[in-house]
Amino acid sequence: MRAARNTKWELIDLPDLTGRTAIVTGANSGLGFCTAEALAAHGAKVTMAIRDLGKGQVAADQIRATAPAAHVDLARLDLADLTSVRAFAQSWSTANPQGLDLLINNAGIMAIPKRNTADGFEMQLGTNHLGHFALTGLLLPALVAVPNSRIVTVASLAHRMGRMNFEDLMGDRHYGHWRSYSQSKLANLLFTAELQRRIDQAHLSILALAAHPGFASTNLQSVGPSMRGSLIEAKLTSMSVNLISQSAAMGALPTLFAATTPGLAGDTYIGPDGFMETRGHPEIVGRAKTALNTADARRLWQISEQLTGVTYPFD
Repeated sequence: MRAARNTKWELIDLPDLTGRTAIVTGANSGLGFCTAEALAAHGAKVTMAIRDLGKGQVAADQIRATAPAAHVDLARLDLADLTSVRAFAQSWSTANPQGLDLLINNAGIMAIPKRNTADGFEMQLGTNHLGHFALTGLLLPALVAVPNSRIVTVASLAHRMGRMNFEDLMGDRHYGHWRSYSQSKLANLLFTAELQRRIDQAHLSILALAAHPGFASTNLQSVGPSMRGSLIEAKLTSMSVNLISQSAAMGALPTLFAATTPGLAGDTYIGPDGFMETRGHPEIVGRAKTALNTADARRLWQISEQLTGVTYPFD
């Protein structure tokens, strides 16, 4: 006689996704890879939107090795370059006239030294928020074409430390790598809230949701210390990751839950259910008061339109 299964949501609860299309940004490693792998293994046609096609090919081959029937495509996308974002959105939309079921805004960078994108934006805000803001807007017609499509943006516990510094948004006067990262993750949640408000106003069936992985073991944590040349920080980071983090596969569960679970309301935020949301199985979680500031959400939206040149079709 089989023992009763744990009632917590697990990968086995992912539904059959045959016939559905998905785009996962940053899908060649970490959370993005685990998300793409799970969606493809359950029948979705997945586009792995990545900056390095060589690394993407290795990742796609790995998915096909574990799930031979998986349908995965590769496409180059550099979220730090709006020309690349526009080219990807146009190419994908032309090749997939049936529309888009799932857009997973996963790619991100964390706590790096001051750098600028190809368009002159601070790299963390430019990649984590502005690139995804532009991508989502350009793909909105494809999402509208599919009833009940979803947009899931991956945020972070770090949003709780974030403040929107509209007077120095790019950190040109005062830059702090963690300050800029937490601001970009707060921007993810403000974007999700304002996007859902506008979707509802337009009477569309799209859901905009957000998720965070808790403290998951990925290569994201090592990039910043390596770029700063801080060997001590890199070693301490590695030790903390090994001691208290959960796997990337577990960290991807909140994203997968948000992308596929029936009955979720728009602007729902999903994270782990364990100690201080650092690990565990997915559940609906709360967010900082700063992420509930509707005035900041609307101001960020207007600024994002101005900076990217992308105006959403329902406006």
